[in-house]
Amino acid sequence: MRLRCDRRHHRFEVPLRAGAGRQAHAGEDRVTQLLQALLNGVMTGALIAVPAIGFSAIFAVLRYPNFAIAAYATIGAFAAWWANVVLGLPIMAALAVAFAVTGVVGVAAEETALKRLRGNGALIVAIASIALNLVLENIVRFLFGNEMRGYDLPIARDLRFGDLRVGPQQLQSLLLSVVIMAAMFLFLRYTRFGKAMRAVADNPDLARLKGIDPAKIAIVTLFLGAGLTGVGGVLIGLDTSIDPLTGYRVLLSVFAAAVLGGLGSIPGAVAGALMLGIAEELALLAVPATYRTAVGFVAILLMLTFRPRGLLGERAA
Repeated sequence: MRLRCDRRHHRFEVPLRAGAGRQAHAGEDRVTQLLQALLNGVMTGALIAVPAIGFSAIFAVLRYPNFAIAAYATIGAFAAWWANVVLGLPIMAALAVAFAVTGVVGVAAEETALKRLRGNGALIVAIASIALNLVLENIVRFLFGNEMRGYDLPIARDLRFGDLRVGPQQLQSLLLSVVIMAAMFLFLRYTRFGKAMRAVADNPDLARLKGIDPAKIAIVTLFLGAGLTGVGGVLIGLDTSIDPLTGYRVLLSVFAAAVLGGLGSIPGAVAGALMLGIAEELALLAVPATYRTAVGFVAILLMLTFRPRGLLGERAA
């Protein structure tokens, strides 16, 4: 009888234990996937935050959405590629080249194509910036072709933190993004030009009465905003690769991040980028990657419906 009891025990209890083990293992896998998605979301958000800061800075001072930032990101990515691959400069020097080149292009494009349209309203200038984006994008395509290109970087294995994995280049890009964001906040808070930018963004007429030249501040803002967007294009290219559509692919995410945080709010752009990056990565756990861009549209729709001024915006856009 005892042997029969033992056989009944093995017949029924062992499968239950195996099933419980599979359930526990599946639960651990789901937790790991969730944590990995959160980590990837922070990485993605940090990359989006840099061009989103540039976009928001330009909007704060000039009061129109400049969609040419997509082309600026692409130009910055290719300027860094030229400096890194063709000239053999290290990637940090290539980032500086990208910032300078894209800043100059942004100022030149504004002065030659968009400045004269400002008096016609923000909508007209925004539409013109879309046309400008297409022109610049095709210039890049003419100069460099349509091929995918990559930077000259050493090959390194992914770093592991328990069951989580992160690429060394992703980690470096994250650190660079954090440094850039911190430098931007310090610039706005403690430098003379930064304080002047904030004054013009708050009230251009009052700033003019205090001796601040809004036209000069606009040029500085354009150089800084376009340059940051170009650096953002490089960081995105470091994470993947570059082609003439590099900036176009992230335009919606950058715009959505700015809208989420509040158009014209630089801290809001950072917060919106992190939220959007995490939301996009979490969405991949439930929907195919082809629907990832829909997250940006949903975010814009919800924010404009329930809080038009964004998370940290002071007024509706």
